[in-house]
Formats: sequence, C-alpha cells, structure tokens
Amino acid sequence: MANTPQTFANHTRWHPPFHFFIAPVMLINLIWSVVQFVRTPGLNSGWWIIVSLALLMLAFLVRLNSLKVQDRLIRLEEKLRYQQILSATVCQQASALNIGQMVALRFAGDDELEELVSAVLAGKLAKAGDIKRVIKGWRADTFRV
Repeated sequence: MANTPQTFANHTRWHPPFHFFIAPVMLINLIWSVVQFVRTPGLNSGWWIIVSLALLMLAFLVRLNSLKVQDRLIRLEEKLRYQQILSATVCQQASALNIGQMVALRFAGDDELEELVSAVLAGKLAKAGDIKRVIKGWRADTFRV
C-alpha cells in the first residue's frame, strides 16, 4: 500500500487490531454471555451480559472518540488551508460546511478546491461520497500508522 497512490477506491482504512480482533472478540463475548445466561439463568450469568455489553460499548466509544478527534484536527487543518487557498468570499462562506464535507474536501487538490467548495455551498454536492467521487486531482492523506 505504501507505493500505491491513494484514490477514492482505496482510501478507506481498516485498522486490523480493532476491526478484525477487538470488535469481533467483544461481540462474540456478548453473544457467549447471552448463551450462557439462557443455558444457566442466574445472577452471575446475567451480570456477565452487563459486563460484556459494557466492554463492547467501551471498545466502540474508544474508537469513535479517536475518530472525532481526527475529524476536529482535519477541520482545523482545512480551515487553515482555506485561508491560504480560497478567495476571501468563499473562505467566509466555507464556515457553512459541515464536518463530513470538510473531511471529504481534504482530498481535493489545491487547484480544484475553490470550485468544489463553491459546488458544495451551492448544494450541487452534499454527501461526502459524492464530493470524493468528483475530485480529479486526488490529494493523498499520507499519514499512515
């Protein structure tokens, strides 16, 4: 993946430790605790359902909170980029963009950014997927862990 240019088709990132280990293990643990409760109902097996549900929620909240921080960082970076690249009028109007639109626009090259921001503000493009699909000069998100 390091030598492959980033595009709309390959930009989605799966984080294997979370998506293929933590989430499935937590979900299986919850299912298993329900099965154990059905087999042998009682206070102990009922409590394990609650603990399993709490662990599953914890795993997803940790993931979601880190994604929210990432989105806030992207929003800050893009606002700074807008100030440098966009005309003053479009830059002021860009405050109306929602976070999903800003995250999608981060992939747009500098030469097409103003046109895309204007199209989004005009309502021609609303969804993040639609915005990403029309980007011609894909600007790769090069930070990889």
